[in-house]
Amino acid sequence: MKILFLHGFYASGQCVPALALKAAFECKAEVLTPDLPMHPKEAISFIRDLIDKEKPDVLVGNSCGSFYAQMIAPIVGLPALLGNPHFKMTEFLKPRIGAHQYKSPRKDGNLNFVIDEQLIAEFAELEEHQFDGYNPEYKERIWGIFGEQDTLAHFEPLFLKYYSHSYHFPGGHTPTAEEVHQYYVPLIEKLMKERAI
Repeated sequence: MKILFLHGFYASGQCVPALALKAAFECKAEVLTPDLPMHPKEAISFIRDLIDKEKPDVLVGNSCGSFYAQMIAPIVGLPALLGNPHFKMTEFLKPRIGAHQYKSPRKDGNLNFVIDEQLIAEFAELEEHQFDGYNPEYKERIWGIFGEQDTLAHFEPLFLKYYSHSYHFPGGHTPTAEEVHQYYVPLIEKLMKERAI
């Protein structure tokens, strides 16, 4: 079995949840944790190409990665677990215009990036159409997990307009390694088992 993990906006494929998933599924499943392009259309194209090439069984996202996973999963026919999905990335980005640094190392060695109006406009375009590919058959196949201490994304009500399975964990926006093991892993295993049936 193969899991594709899609990290959040400030993160990389070496972030804490990615490394925790790799550790949790060692010898049980391959966990792919690529660095995603910063620009949303490039990121979606990159993810689609990777899915075509690697044929994962499940998508797992966090924050912005969940925003992408929700759009892609029904199109490519995969179940998905959305961790703290951020469905309004423009609201997140607007107060953060300027120079920033990634919170975990990227393979290309790049530490710095800039949030500007162009990037926000690109996310706005995608945001407007993020549920266009919604498929009622996916109501039961895309699950959400929400941190009870999350101060950044509060989109469980929007998630539940489209999907049935919503879970909680006691942490914040980015789960700790322990929270990934305790709360995310059992849900991913359940999604994988259902896919295998």
